This record gives sequence, C-alpha cells and structure tokens, in this order.
Amino acid sequence: MKIALMDSGLGLLAAAAAMRRLRPDAGLVLSSDPGSMPWGPRTTEDIVGRALTVARAAAEHRPDALIVACNTASVHALPALRAALEPGLPVIGTVPAIKPAAAGGGPVAIWATPATTGSPYQRDLIRTFADSVDVTEVPCPGLADAVEHADEAGIDRAIAAAAIRIPREVRTVVLGCTHYELVGERIRAALRQPGLPEVTLHGSADAVAAQALRRLGDIPAPAADAGPGDLTVLLAGRRATLQDAALTYAEGRLLAAVTHAH
Repeated sequence: MKIALMDSGLGLLAAAAAMRRLRPDAGLVLSSDPGSMPWGPRTTEDIVGRALTVARAAAEHRPDALIVACNTASVHALPALRAALEPGLPVIGTVPAIKPAAAGGGPVAIWATPATTGSPYQRDLIRTFADSVDVTEVPCPGLADAVEHADEAGIDRAIAAAAIRIPREVRTVVLGCTHYELVGERIRAALRQPGLPEVTLHGSADAVAAQALRRLGDIPAPAADAGPGDLTVLLAGRRATLQDAALTYAEGRLLAAVTHAH
C-alpha cells in the first residue's frame, strides 16, 4: 500500500504520522511546495493551480490514495483535484472537526487561518453541525507560517494572540488548519484556566487517515515481520529529505525514526 499526502508545507506531517501509526507498512509520499506558502491569501484560481501541481507530482509515484492534508486546498481545490485524478486515484479531503467538537454540547472555538475564518465554507459547516452551540471563530494570523518555519517565538506570539480571543468558559477547540496540530500541546497550555478542565482539541489527522483506509477497502494486514514502508519526500516536485523544521515536531521525528527514506 502506498498513500500520498499533499499540502502547501508541513501541515501534512500530522496526517502522515497518523497514517504511519495505523499502517506502519504503508509507503508514504509527502508532496508539498513550501516556497509558495501561504496559500490562504491567494486567489482560488491560484490555489487550484498550485494544488494540482503538487498533487500531480505525488500521483507520478502511483499511490493508492491521495490525502489533501490542507484545509485551504480542500476548500478551494478539492473538486478540481477529484476531476483531474479520480477515479484512478481516490482523493480524500480534510474537513475541520466541527461536527465531533459540537457533539459535546458546550461552547466551541474554531482556530483557523484568517482566510478560512468567516468564510462561507466554514460558516456552512457551523450551520450544519454546530447550530445548537455557541461558536467563536478565531483567526490566527501568522501561526501557520511560524509553524512552517519552526519559529518558536513566532509560534508563541501567534498562539498568545489567538488565546486572548477565546471566552474563558470555552473548553473545546477545533484546529481548523493542519499546521496547528503540530503545536497542539502548546495551544492547550496557552488555554489553561485555573479551576477549569483542560481544553479538548479536535484535529483532523486521525480521521482523514482512517477515511483514506476506508476508501481503499479491505487490504490485507501486513505480515508480522513486515518492516516500515518507504518515505518519499517531494518539495516542488523534486525528491528531497524531511526538512530540519519538520524534525522539530514529534510527528516529523516519528516519520524519520520508523521509515526508510526512498
């Protein structure tokens, strides 16, 4: 089995690590174009073009499925990606985990990029899945870019700026950008309140990895002695290795530790 994941940058690490935990034997193809980040402020036409380029680079490696591990690309480019690649290559998009977050019934905050916050797409998800709960939409300018570059001070500043926009009683937070999942524990720490429970974070990585496996149907489990699958890294379509910034995150270190670079 071979699974490809695409994103503008390092946001795909969370879903890749989730897939590695679910199927250690699966080969992984990580395709991104960090030089073009961020995608959020770009026009829809530009996002679609860049997403298609990154996806086609991954498709050349003949994966069994492609995970669009990027909220922005899923919002703007998923129909174009499916039109270009399916049915030969199943394409699985990423949806913010608003539905499971709202199921708890309490107030919810959604952290997302400024371009996604307040967008018709996000507002439609809120109306559909969270109409009965209080929702606070929180734009996080600069957070994805700081995560991409492992800019520790920038991450702290962006998280602190977003944290003060959340009502004290909110204990459920949706991470509406895949980059944010890489700093989930730092977000949780910033939102601690004396006398209140820890914040529950809802990301998309585990769900999208599981959905990809469901789309592929019944694939035999690996043999007990099967080794870890290969890891192929593509930056702007060219073979590379995991960037130094990736290795600052637990997900990147997991991929580096249990895979064979190919």
